[in-house]
Amino acid sequence: MARKLKLGFDNYAIRSLGWKASQLLDYAASLKVDSILLSDLDVYENHGDAHLKEIRAKAASLGVEIHVGTLSICPSSVLWSDRFGTPEEHLKLTIRVAKALGSPVARCVLGKVDDRHSPGGIEARTAETIQVLENVRGYAVDSGVKIALENHAGDMQAWELVNLIEEAGRDFVGATMDSGNATWAMEDPLTNLEILGPYALSSGIRDSVLWEVPDGAMLQWTALGEGLIDFKAYFNRFAELCPHTPVQLETISGRPIPIPYGRDEFWEVYPNVRTREFMRFLALVKRGSPRQPFEVPVGADSKRAEQEFQKAELERSVRYCREVLGLGLKS
Repeated sequence: MARKLKLGFDNYAIRSLGWKASQLLDYAASLKVDSILLSDLDVYENHGDAHLKEIRAKAASLGVEIHVGTLSICPSSVLWSDRFGTPEEHLKLTIRVAKALGSPVARCVLGKVDDRHSPGGIEARTAETIQVLENVRGYAVDSGVKIALENHAGDMQAWELVNLIEEAGRDFVGATMDSGNATWAMEDPLTNLEILGPYALSSGIRDSVLWEVPDGAMLQWTALGEGLIDFKAYFNRFAELCPHTPVQLETISGRPIPIPYGRDEFWEVYPNVRTREFMRFLALVKRGSPRQPFEVPVGADSKRAEQEFQKAELERSVRYCREVLGLGLKS
């Protein structure tokens, strides 16, 4: 089945190359993808109108849609940085850049799994994030750019992000739906899709393998088609729930992540996990087997090896999406 979904990638997938926006657009064009998520504000030479106008014109000439992003807007998150001012100033800058580049969204995040262990837990961080969103509501609405908050690095399960979006205001806030981060948050990506799909404005897609270890599970991400996720079923449903949302590949392969749910203390920061959804996640874990993490070959230059690995993972995923799943609008 051909799925008429836009296909692209998040520049974080090839982060070790250190490319700026113009180089990334050239690379996107070489891969014949439809879109790109520029997921950090450092990817531009500057944030001036003239430079952003040049980038927008280049993207248009190459036929590549840009989605604009940044990281945390939560002032007490472990990921928060004041480099761009207050959370509100940071988010407004991201929205301004998005509008200048013709991006329909400004992707941002709350934080990461460590924030669940902070004072007040994820609920306190959620409340702070909602306040920031409410403070920039008028600016966002006037700009015509929707804020797309990601389920990021295990910070929130899908239902927690939906509650945040609904409380902040679905008229100007949606989701960046990340299939890899779903498994970090103990969710089957197809369950995550069912919950977040109707809210998805952007995405971050990668495959996952999981396997049992004595105190829970180990997670490692892979190129698409090389893990446990049934992406044929996933994208059939994706096309129904969010057909206008681009499929942005964010391969972060070869990095093992422990999920020690066998320890009692682990559950102190997950008091409201829904049993049926956790059981679907466990079914994935029981199907998996261990994978070796990425290691730089003996005698190789570490930076170059990492660059080559990241490009290979992304390019293999693009081919799989196009040739096996029928994704993308370009031939």
